[in-house]
Amino acid sequence: MTKTVLITGASGKIGTHAARAFGRAGWTIKRFQRGTNMTRAAQDVDVIVNGMNPANYHNWAQVIPEITEAHIEAAKVNDATVLIPGNVYNFGNTPGVFDENTPQRACSRKGDIRIDMEARYAESGVRTLILRAGNFIDPDANSDVMSTLHLSRINSGKILTPGATNVRQPWCFLPDWAEAAVQLCDRRTDLAAFEDIPFKGHTFSVDMLSQYVTAITGNSVRVSSFPWWVMRLASPFWGLAREMQEMRYLWNLDHALSDAKLARLLPDFEPTPIEDVIRSALGAKGIKKPATVITTFSDRLTS
Repeated sequence: MTKTVLITGASGKIGTHAARAFGRAGWTIKRFQRGTNMTRAAQDVDVIVNGMNPANYHNWAQVIPEITEAHIEAAKVNDATVLIPGNVYNFGNTPGVFDENTPQRACSRKGDIRIDMEARYAESGVRTLILRAGNFIDPDANSDVMSTLHLSRINSGKILTPGATNVRQPWCFLPDWAEAAVQLCDRRTDLAAFEDIPFKGHTFSVDMLSQYVTAITGNSVRVSSFPWWVMRLASPFWGLAREMQEMRYLWNLDHALSDAKLARLLPDFEPTPIEDVIRSALGAKGIKKPATVITTFSDRLTS
């Protein structure tokens, strides 16, 4: 094995953190240039990280299948493994803890598209790893959900929420996801040809996020509702507004991802502690005040 990885969507959130993690692990990094031939770019690579996604949910029905076929062809010709960041759209609007055996009954167009995409990989015969995660937390604040939504007004002492404040959501700290991805790719030949692996990350509600922020900064914060009425008014002429409304149900759906399978496959993997994750997210928004009023998070937090 050459330990060479081709990263598509290399400038995006997944691509950026994947490149850093694979680089730290001693892999040779190749970055795919849009508009070039992916099959040729994947020559002599062991893994292709599929970091490509239509911007602002644009035209998923057409673009996702095109991206899928390009990756399958490149992997098949070059005998490479494809690594995909999965999401929770597949599971629809039934609350619970999702794992690799949870029935996939999407309630949105994008969920149906993701189900079809994953099925295409499974039937292709290409070795595929799906590392399925929830909302992203990016320490670079690169258009991730935490920085662009929840903490978008944190410098004014506000946390924005698009749904119920007591509903749990799964959160994925991208450096952790990338580290787990590298470890899985290192042992890919020991795994099944198609693996669906939930990445639990951290699970918390907006109420808990508010407690975390208060505990870290020593300052209380207010929780404000996301202005969905703006999205409704903008929907006729702004595609992103329409697409966001389709996924609104997730913000009122109490759900989490199981850590059982990842723990079996990577028993030594340790995610970044939640306090460090939230500190990182706050630091990306320019808030770097250390916690001086608590000794541990457990002293102040309730579930």
